[in-house]
Amino acid sequence: MSKAALCVGINKFKFLPQSSWLNGCVNDAEDLAGMLEKQYGFESSAITVLRDAKAVKKTVMAELTKLVDAAVAGTATHIVFTFSSHGTQVPDTSGDESDRLDEAFACYDINDAGDAWDFSTVITDDELATLFARLPKGVLMDVVLDTCHSGTGLKSLDLLPGRRPRFLPAPTPRAVIANESKDTRSLRDMVKTAKLSTPVLMAACRSDQTAADALIDGRYNGAFTYNFVKSLEGDNTAGRAEILKLVSKGLKTGGFDQIAQLEASTAARNAAWGS
Repeated sequence: MSKAALCVGINKFKFLPQSSWLNGCVNDAEDLAGMLEKQYGFESSAITVLRDAKAVKKTVMAELTKLVDAAVAGTATHIVFTFSSHGTQVPDTSGDESDRLDEAFACYDINDAGDAWDFSTVITDDELATLFARLPKGVLMDVVLDTCHSGTGLKSLDLLPGRRPRFLPAPTPRAVIANESKDTRSLRDMVKTAKLSTPVLMAACRSDQTAADALIDGRYNGAFTYNFVKSLEGDNTAGRAEILKLVSKGLKTGGFDQIAQLEASTAARNAAWGS
């Protein structure tokens, strides 16, 4: 096994009202898994897809840890992690965030613990940073996140018919200290502790924006994932920076004001996605 992937898509949530459910996340996961198999040589047996009730935090983290373990063992040289769901925020407990909030990603079992979300039901950026720090030198890890990174950028266009922001506010306002900054380094914490290999990260929007869950061409998807897959289908030899431009153009044409993000070394920005 030289290539392995985990694709997570969550539309429904065990403890959230149906009004907070999403529509396009499972499609995102399946589309990305299909693309990896069809265009990038991933064996279907090496791609794990977790949908809805299968994507509780314990399972997601266990499967993600398996990917990193395979990289450490030398059995996987290219690993991919994609996650489509709600994004949210939790109080920062490590003191590394200027806004005193950690970005977090909602699993199927997301639940409240008083004023804030229960840490055992969301994945924080600090947790991902710690896990990714184990990546050995020479391993390529591509991460694709189609979630919102904060609630400060709710836009009216995201609430048009057929569109919904992928963001969950805290259970009560007391849990979240207002974030007045426009910090666009939403992925910083996931790579800052990486000592050897640094993950290549693409995300749906800046930290002060929301990502849209949208009806596009008669089918629900994340607006970012739809354009990302479409761009790679057009030319999977294009560099990541060029792919980002294509995705951004597609989002703008579709009337989405979210700005897709790429965090990578200069070499990785110029190299084709997946290489």
